[in-house]
This record gives sequence, structure tokens and C-alpha cells, in this order.
Amino acid sequence: MKIDLTVGGYILFKERLLLIHHRKLDKWLPVGGHIELDETPDDALKREIFEETNLHVRILGVNELPLTDSVKANLAVPFHVNVHNVGDHDHVGLFYICEVKDPEELIINDEVIQSRWFTKKMLNGDCITEEIRVLSLKAIEEYKRLTS
Repeated sequence: MKIDLTVGGYILFKERLLLIHHRKLDKWLPVGGHIELDETPDDALKREIFEETNLHVRILGVNELPLTDSVKANLAVPFHVNVHNVGDHDHVGLFYICEVKDPEELIINDEVIQSRWFTKKMLNGDCITEEIRVLSLKAIEEYKRLTS
């Protein structure tokens, strides 16, 4: 079976989490997509978030080690990594915590049916799958830890 590398951003603003209702997959998901050839995961995540939502984010979890020798950049460490099926192939998903800079700039593209800022309580609704609920709650807790 084919396996693609993907990124997903759990985007937060004031303890509210942005999820999108994905048109093709018909479910609520974090913003994300495929990592293109010659693209770092961080660059892919920022590109996908901008393409789907028009938002600029700061990816949390980047270490502050100095750039030495041949090291060009320090990349963010995902808070979760998994392999999941999307029908006709699998994705290796790298999931990150992101903080939005300007939430009022949100404009969704045609890949997205709608977007919504969820509170922890709203994540318990029937529209959210168990997989996304668990990761979303973990993302909110990790966000609190990283920003406290």
C-alpha cells in the first residue's frame, strides 16, 4: 500500500482549537496535508495552513539549540506521530501544536466545507471522531504546557 508523509496543525487561540470540515474526507480534522518534494515538515505545515485557512501561525516545540557545523535549521518536534488510513492509501502523520497570529484573517478555501473554533467541551460532540477528540484534547494540554 502507498504511504505518504503528511503534516497536521492543531491551531490554538485562547484555548480554542481550530478544526476544519474536510470536503473530500467529510470529517472534522486539523488543518494539514502532504509534504511536497524538497519541503521540510515545518514549511509544509505553514504552506498547508495558509492555503486552507489564510492564517499565519507559529509552530511551537522548536528547540533553541545553536546552529552549528552543517545544521541549517532546527525544526519543530511533533507532539504526535501516527500511521492512519485515508481510504486508498496510508499517511504517516506528523502532528504539531500551532499558535495563530491573527485569527480574524481566517478564510477557508474550497477543500474545506467549514471551520470552527472548538472549546474542550465542544470536542465531545457527535461530529468529532474519537481519534480527533483524543488528539485535540492532548493538543490543548500540550499548548498550555508550552505557553505557560
